[in-house]
Amino acid sequence: MSDAFPDEVDEALWDEACRRADAIRDFLKSRTGRMSVADVALLATELEISQATAYRLIKLFRAGGTVMSLVERKPGRPGGHRVLDDRREEIIRTTISRYYLTRNRASFTQLVRDVQTNCISAGLRPPHRRTIKARLEDIDLQKRAKRRGEAKIVKNTRAVPGVLAASRPLQIVQVDHTKADIFVVDEETRQPIGRPWLTLAMDVCSRMVTGFYLTMDAPSRLSTSLCLLHSVFDKSAWLREREISEAWPVAGLPDTLHVDNGADFRSQSFKRGCQDAGIAIDWRPPGEPRFGGHIERLIGTQMGKLHLLPGTTFSNAQELGEYDSKRHAALTLRELERYIALDIVGSYHHSIHGSLGRPPIAVWREHEDVIPLRLPQDRMRFWLTFLPEQERTLRPTGIHLFGLRYWSAALTADVGRSNRRLLVKYDPRDMARVFVRRPSGNFVEARYADVTLPSVTLHEALAARRALLTKGRRELDTRTIVGTAVEQRKLVEAAVKKTAFARRGPASRHKTRVEDGGWGSLRGIDSSKPVAFDEDTE
Repeated sequence: MSDAFPDEVDEALWDEACRRADAIRDFLKSRTGRMSVADVALLATELEISQATAYRLIKLFRAGGTVMSLVERKPGRPGGHRVLDDRREEIIRTTISRYYLTRNRASFTQLVRDVQTNCISAGLRPPHRRTIKARLEDIDLQKRAKRRGEAKIVKNTRAVPGVLAASRPLQIVQVDHTKADIFVVDEETRQPIGRPWLTLAMDVCSRMVTGFYLTMDAPSRLSTSLCLLHSVFDKSAWLREREISEAWPVAGLPDTLHVDNGADFRSQSFKRGCQDAGIAIDWRPPGEPRFGGHIERLIGTQMGKLHLLPGTTFSNAQELGEYDSKRHAALTLRELERYIALDIVGSYHHSIHGSLGRPPIAVWREHEDVIPLRLPQDRMRFWLTFLPEQERTLRPTGIHLFGLRYWSAALTADVGRSNRRLLVKYDPRDMARVFVRRPSGNFVEARYADVTLPSVTLHEALAARRALLTKGRRELDTRTIVGTAVEQRKLVEAAVKKTAFARRGPASRHKTRVEDGGWGSLRGIDSSKPVAFDEDTE
């Protein structure tokens, strides 16, 4: 009972322990010297116990000095006592390690079956399931959960005394990705095309969202870079394009980016781009998701909002039930992007944050006048550093990229002057313009050659191109193509024969006639038989 608390003790046992404690306390107070056997016998009589028990209780009370030290222990074997032989203990230990503490997550029932089977195979009596459970519980719960890959249990059993804190806005910005719990549809066909990926950036001090990027592509250096660009630059024009009137005052270079160990955050171009702008990168320790708790809670909040939309996949199969996410999908990628932006600037920023006790926008405004706002010295260079790139040849008709054609008057002097392919930087969110590095090393902005075309995203451009090719394949008349090919083949064969015949000349034509049965050759005639002449016949 030494590990129990007073309120966990049975009432009858507690009352008896109190009676004994009062008697022993009085007994010890009245006897400062050595106890006689007669004195102990009187105490034993008072408590209605044996003298041996009286000596034991006096010893316990002197050592503990509490009522709990005198609570009667339940009968049975002491804790930790083992009655199995070494061979069965070894079988239990080996089976648990080999078949239970694995990522397959075998059930306890299966473990009992495996242990008992192994014991019977070894000619031993199988242990009871309670014995097996006791051996399993001897193993630390967190250790068990780690071996079995039970992340939720690992998280709940890990102490997290430290916190990631920032004293001012933009001191630390956390970035992370998640696959959105919703299906989106194609702009033209309105058919489901999949679940997009969301990259979010958040200021640790104010909990303001500094920027985000939504894409159908898996997390990469590109999605991280575009999220960072959205975070750093003023968002007024971006909001106007999406017809959002609420303010989003966050802009500026962060001092430190706090990210996980993904390859997209480890790429050389991303690291050097940050170093060049004076942004430090702090990678979370591998296997320690708790260090990204701020951004993960924000992601959880945003995903919860998406569960209200048509096409949601919810968080798990139990919530999903019989709901058909693809059939109910209704929002395009652009519409979902605007919905998320509206939620961030209109709801999240203006609601009381659980950890802050205040709205994030209020904390930001409080520090706004004293934030050491850093912006890239060369904004265009910073922008281009994080944009993706392709190499293209400059043709007389311009730069061709993803089925789109671009032109700038500044490229006129370079047409036909060099065979070198040019570096082209582009923004997948707005394909109306690209940036071309001329042979001189300077970048120039090139826009659609057809100035009447609207701005589209790269995803929309590629989808339109695929749709056009698909339409073309549907319009193919395979029977007509095959039929005309056969006729063309016959035409060529006939032409070859006619040409060969004509090139042989007149002599060849006469010879050919004799060979076919005329008089110009003896080939094919049997000379052993007499040939009749005209005058010999009647």
